[in-house]
Amino acid sequence: MGNVPEYVIEMLHITKEFPGIKANDDITLQLRRGEIHALLGENGAGKSTLMSVLFGLYQPDGGEIRKDGKPVKINNPNDATALHIGMVHQHFKLIDVFTVLDNIILGAEDTKWGFLSKKKARAKVSELSERYGLKVDLDAKIEDITVGMQQRVEILKMLYRDNEVLIFDEPTAVLTPQEIDELMKIMKGLAAEGKSILFITHKLNEIMAVADRCSVLRKGRYIGTVNTADTTQAELSRMMVGRDVQLVVDKKPAVPTQPILAVENLHVKSKLYHRDAVKGVSFTARAGEIVCIAGIDGNGQSELVHAITGLEKPSQGHVSILGRDVTNASIRTRSKAGMSHIPEDRHKHGLILDNTLEQNLVLQRYYEPRFQKSGFIRFDAVRAYAQSLIDQYDVRSGQGAVTLTRSMSGGNQQKAIIAREIDRDLPLIVAVQPTRGLDVGAIEYIHHQLVSQRDAGKAVLLVSLELDEVMNLSDRILVMYEGEIVGELDPKKTTVEELGLYMAGAKKQGKEAAEA
Repeated sequence: MGNVPEYVIEMLHITKEFPGIKANDDITLQLRRGEIHALLGENGAGKSTLMSVLFGLYQPDGGEIRKDGKPVKINNPNDATALHIGMVHQHFKLIDVFTVLDNIILGAEDTKWGFLSKKKARAKVSELSERYGLKVDLDAKIEDITVGMQQRVEILKMLYRDNEVLIFDEPTAVLTPQEIDELMKIMKGLAAEGKSILFITHKLNEIMAVADRCSVLRKGRYIGTVNTADTTQAELSRMMVGRDVQLVVDKKPAVPTQPILAVENLHVKSKLYHRDAVKGVSFTARAGEIVCIAGIDGNGQSELVHAITGLEKPSQGHVSILGRDVTNASIRTRSKAGMSHIPEDRHKHGLILDNTLEQNLVLQRYYEPRFQKSGFIRFDAVRAYAQSLIDQYDVRSGQGAVTLTRSMSGGNQQKAIIAREIDRDLPLIVAVQPTRGLDVGAIEYIHHQLVSQRDAGKAVLLVSLELDEVMNLSDRILVMYEGEIVGELDPKKTTVEELGLYMAGAKKQGKEAAEA
């Protein structure tokens, strides 16, 4: 190796404070050349902040960064790019109305006499996507492709800039099990080519599968670094949360009663293609059961949920709540009819990011008598209500109820939405990817909440891409493939492998199954 330093990146004694919170408190992290190094911690433990310091989005209040043994100053992401450091953010930094190719080359364009020459760029991107198995449609617009595809675009952006240190911030939070397997292969391939990877996650099985070493943060402090070969998932979760965590959901058998949600022959057009994304879907969700829609991302689940919750109009079919037809009703009407909704995209449909946490917690209720009098909002009532939810759901934020929602960690934003929706105490909860981006402690809590909602006689419609979650939480599983329900399974009588076959379209039950 000659004089090449062992560590490609060293972050030494990094400290970073925000109003009311010490996000990083004297953290040291060392990344070896060619290794996959996982960074594990609860929501709000300071993982993303630490990586944002390395990428130049934040300036540390103390400590130093070294690249190849030499101290460096990273004032902004352009400095990071010049040092060949790239980052895939938890919430993607893509421009919706641009094509995939334009997003990849943005900021690193090839020009000839002042004109953009895309030919070389297209060839380079095609070569990279071929080499790393990152298949994408270069001419599709970002707003029309699945989240999994957007993730690939972000990875290609890094590879296009010849980055050698790759930061993945929660890269699997939005992926299907199949896409996660793909990503793991891609990451291993990148490391084998000599790239060094920092991998932020709180999914223990992924760390065990791909990481060489793992560093654990808790509440902004460094707990330790372990070799994954010498540790266990239970040990890692203990380091991360500071206590033992129950990884399996404890629940009694379901006792379903009357139908709450009925969906009949629903068709929803695809925004991307000239065809239906949902084709004649029918099912019911009854009080006292958790019905799960499982499937690989992009098989019509999002469109189905949008039609049920009022974000999109179906082209035919009916949706009713407690016997009341709400097919064309407004979102507020559905809400009043008894539906709460934990949406798939928390930024687009779940929160108003530039409003405070307390404002977001009363979004659908501010007009109720307890929160307003003669048309004026009772701010003291809103504050007291917000505070009770923050305490009950352990929503962590720098300044409590008045924190700007944008400044909170993704997992705590998710907890805020779940607190708001469950507390509305309505007969139907539509929960889409409710634990996306949450740590094991928070997942344990939310699974417990959903089961207790079921036991209190609510109908829970769960849409999840996490096979463990599907098998653990649901009482009935409906599998969607290419816009249709291809199977109804009992989680107690099926296996993950069988579920996978239905999800991949290799197996299909007769039409009568879904309607039974």
